[in-house]
Amino acid sequence: MATAREVMTPGVECVPENNTLQDAARTMRQLDVGSLPICGEDGKLKGMLTDRDIVVKCIADGGDPRTVTAGSLGQGKPITVGADFDVETVLETMKQHKVRRIPVIENHLLVGIISQADIAAYMPEAAVGELVTEISEPS
Repeated sequence: MATAREVMTPGVECVPENNTLQDAARTMRQLDVGSLPICGEDGKLKGMLTDRDIVVKCIADGGDPRTVTAGSLGQGKPITVGADFDVETVLETMKQHKVRRIPVIENHLLVGIISQADIAAYMPEAAVGELVTEISEPS
């Protein structure tokens, strides 16, 4: 069975926790992604930021994305997997927490990210279909 390290996308760019949401949105546009990990000055993962977070948790509440920081939206402990976790464990973790992408950690540092597409390349079609269904179901 493959490990998280084998299926992850390495070299993921973080948005620093003190960057503004406007800066984060520009990075998302430049990278053509809808989410970014939030990293602290110590290089440790502080959370995940999505384009939806920027709209719903900042703009819709009257916040100013030019002054609100990425770190202010990184609430709670992020859901992660270890680099040596097997893909089946990664799949179960994604289903349990209903996440479409999951950061991969090694020695407390972010080393990659796994998306549904990464899982799809390594798992049988039925397992991928089950993942999509379970993540998409309302909580």
